[in-house]
Amino acid sequence: MSQILQALVDLLTLEPIEENLFRGNSQDLGFRQLFGGQVLGQALSAASQTLEPERQVHSLHGYFLRPGDAGLPVVYLVDRVRDGGSFSTRRVTAVQKGKTIFTCSASFQTFEEGFEHQLQMPDVVGPEDLPSELELAGQLSHLLPEPMREKILLPKPVEIRPVIFQNPLDPKPMEPIRHAWFRADGMLPDDPALHKYLLAYASDFGFIGTAMLPHGVSVWQRSMQLASLDHAIWFHREVRMDEWLLYSMDSPWAGNGRGFARGSIFNQAGQLVASVAQEGLMRKRDDWA
Repeated sequence: MSQILQALVDLLTLEPIEENLFRGNSQDLGFRQLFGGQVLGQALSAASQTLEPERQVHSLHGYFLRPGDAGLPVVYLVDRVRDGGSFSTRRVTAVQKGKTIFTCSASFQTFEEGFEHQLQMPDVVGPEDLPSELELAGQLSHLLPEPMREKILLPKPVEIRPVIFQNPLDPKPMEPIRHAWFRADGMLPDDPALHKYLLAYASDFGFIGTAMLPHGVSVWQRSMQLASLDHAIWFHREVRMDEWLLYSMDSPWAGNGRGFARGSIFNQAGQLVASVAQEGLMRKRDDWA
């Protein structure tokens, strides 16, 4: 495991400070606010630590209520809503400076056999010969302002390889469909819950950006105000974050200052391991240019 991946695992492990109360550190990825994926992964970690390992998460629905501060830790309060014969429900509240920045409900289930079917995996080129986002960003580094360049070119704990690259400094309108391969940068322990925390974390990277594709704008443009409003993820089967996963995303709608995206995550065997949906704030701010 790389040092940067170990730091992410530590970030998602959390510190128990009282029964049902946990604290997590924050990381600064260079965004205007705390990265939403961090809060998703940590909230799921907090909820999971109040259950026995055999009861695994199958869904999480969250709302981002305030921008988080990447310079401060986050405290997570877990409400043990219900423990039934097969399912458990947890409600998690994330707090900074005495105010709620995020809240979610998560549902957990013991494994059982049942009917099975799934969406077919898209037929796209595999990850082996594709450059990573970090390599692609390096090719544009001479065009980036210094503060942005430093953050973007840092090593990443999750490697992302887009199937089709769009230059974020010169975006062109295109169909709101995006495919990207991703995996953790190194081998991970055989802890099913940890792999799900990391998947929740990674599911927020570039997701709402899919809704920007038809409009010829990108997150790298200073005039764009982007923020996750809500995020839902359904875990369909066990997943390994240290193996390649395909994130297939599309955006069927944008309007009223918001964009909507949905995604399917497949392993290389073609199995659907998770489904994701998100709505985000998507504004052009001329006063930020």
